[in-house]
Amino acid sequence: MLTTLSSPKTLVSPSSLKASLEAGLFSDGQPARVHTLKNSQGMTASFMDIGATWVSCQVPTSKGQREVLLGMKNLEDYQSHSAFLGATIGRFANRIGKGQFSLNDQDYQITINDNDNSLHGGVEGFDKRRWLVKEHSDSHITYNLTSPDGDQGFPGSLTVEVAYTLTENNQICIEYSALCDQDCPINLTNHAYFNLDGAESGKTILDHDLMLLANEYLPTDQQQIPTGELRPVDGTSFDFKTAHPIRERLLEDDDQKMTKGYDHAFTLPSELTDGISPIAQLTSSDKLVSMSVFTDKPAIQFYSGNFLAGTPSRDGEYQDYQGIALETQFLPDCPNHPEWPAENKRFIAKKTFYQYQTSYQFEAH
Repeated sequence: MLTTLSSPKTLVSPSSLKASLEAGLFSDGQPARVHTLKNSQGMTASFMDIGATWVSCQVPTSKGQREVLLGMKNLEDYQSHSAFLGATIGRFANRIGKGQFSLNDQDYQITINDNDNSLHGGVEGFDKRRWLVKEHSDSHITYNLTSPDGDQGFPGSLTVEVAYTLTENNQICIEYSALCDQDCPINLTNHAYFNLDGAESGKTILDHDLMLLANEYLPTDQQQIPTGELRPVDGTSFDFKTAHPIRERLLEDDDQKMTKGYDHAFTLPSELTDGISPIAQLTSSDKLVSMSVFTDKPAIQFYSGNFLAGTPSRDGEYQDYQGIALETQFLPDCPNHPEWPAENKRFIAKKTFYQYQTSYQFEAH
């Protein structure tokens, strides 16, 4: 069992993390199963079948290995926390207002778990399931999950796969695919939190430079449900088209003050959502590590970790702003906004294949 770390800068090896996470039992009475991917560059990434969760990402730098992904040291912490660290999110990432939507002239009620709303799939989202390991190798792992008709209130029997690949150029590619026997809203993402200075460094992400090539952001109400407006980022504190420190415009306006920072969805230019053009770049405060994001999803949620305080870490607890999430997705509450452009919302059609991908590529010095 992994013991409490003696120093915030102590690196937990993939083998120690695996032993620690597999020491606990899931609700089905069986242990978690952890697999580690590795490449010839010395990068490693570890994943757990509970929640198809990304639990570690270690990048080689000139100063040694650096853990850049927020994570925890035991399964109990993963089961009890509320920050969704590294988990696969479904059926529907982000919020659905009042957990309600209409489809094909029928009204649906999804389980409520965030004030009056449904968040990240409801009370028992995909992050709280054991996924089947379909296949794995040193560089690739595929997880499979079946969600029955009526699960959390959603229509249709849904089969989902998420595949993680670690490439030789230090890129984690996440591929999502799904098939349903009824029409259904679906919005899959990964809720990884990054700190490129080191997940256990004690530093916040506020001195990271962020570039985010977004056109618009979504103002929200007090419960973080979009008002419906797609507001241009130009001239606002949400404009990251030119890289600058996250703290530079933090809490500058009422939209941020409502959420204690950035926790908003952004629309992305269609010409950049081809999976090979970078839509975001994050750089550590010491400039040793940078991360580029690629996707074919039309939107992204930028969350600056405003309420992380008290979340278990690998050697204690995280504090607010110690991690950043860049979750590629469709727009939150989109089932209730028919006025939005079609590319920003996605209802999986009966027996129509859903397939999207997002990649995070790391460069170190």
